[in-house]
Amino acid sequence: MGAEFDLNLIRTFVLLYETRSVTAAADVLGVTQPTVSYGLGKLRRRLGDELFVRGPGGLVPSSEAERLYPPLRTAIEQLDVTIGAATQFDPSGPISFSIGLTDLGEVNSLPLVHTELAARAPEATLQVHAFDIDTAEDQLTRGRVDAIVASPVLDSVRLSRVPLFTEGYAGMVSTDHPRLHGAAATDAELRGERHIVVEGTTGHPAPRDALRVHGLEGHIAVRVTRFATLPYVVQDTELVAIVPNRIARAMAGMHRVRTFALPWPIEPAEIAAYTRRPPGRSAAQAWFLDVIRTALQDLP
Repeated sequence: MGAEFDLNLIRTFVLLYETRSVTAAADVLGVTQPTVSYGLGKLRRRLGDELFVRGPGGLVPSSEAERLYPPLRTAIEQLDVTIGAATQFDPSGPISFSIGLTDLGEVNSLPLVHTELAARAPEATLQVHAFDIDTAEDQLTRGRVDAIVASPVLDSVRLSRVPLFTEGYAGMVSTDHPRLHGAAATDAELRGERHIVVEGTTGHPAPRDALRVHGLEGHIAVRVTRFATLPYVVQDTELVAIVPNRIARAMAGMHRVRTFALPWPIEPAEIAAYTRRPPGRSAAQAWFLDVIRTALQDLP
């Protein structure tokens, strides 16, 4: 068995482990499904192990596959870095990218990413998918999205994580709130108010956690699913919201709301970009990750 063939088998194994799908692995490799199945058969005979069995959610790795994956993935990743310069992506022609974003990301990050993408690849198109923490890893590893930008930590050896920026928090009330008028609110003042919070898995649990830690969970009057809903409710009520700084400023510019400093510190959230790890990540996806990094990294 030649070295080149062995390398192809290693790539096949790594991608089967990461995608848990013969179809998805074949799509990434640019080969047919029978070719991937044939390669898996070769690996099984050579290693004397089933490696993967079919389960309800796709291929399930054996204990031997679990043992083999980390060193083989590292070897392929290092090789791809070494020879990566030989595979260049040409952004001059038509190309389509997909990105997963929260509702905040669509308002806050999407304009910056699109501006950078349009400057580098004028013919590129961009498809935005709603971020769902339960399916995010599967969307990335199966190639359904090229990248995801979000604050929840996606802890997976199959994904690459690139920190972009941190996001603090501010209070937000209607511009004509009858009691909260100053640039900052005290703990006592917030204890006299009712609050609105965002629940769900799209990120930024810190506002809810802060209310709980400071004994204000019983003061929550409204629970919604999207940050984009907040200004429409806050501007016409006496409710208080805690919102990420950047989006709070944007909301204050478009709605009858204003921001104020909170009386207690809240740990900033770290926003990161996620992509597939090599070898599943294509040259185009690596290029798109650089677009996202340039557009969003180290925002003031």
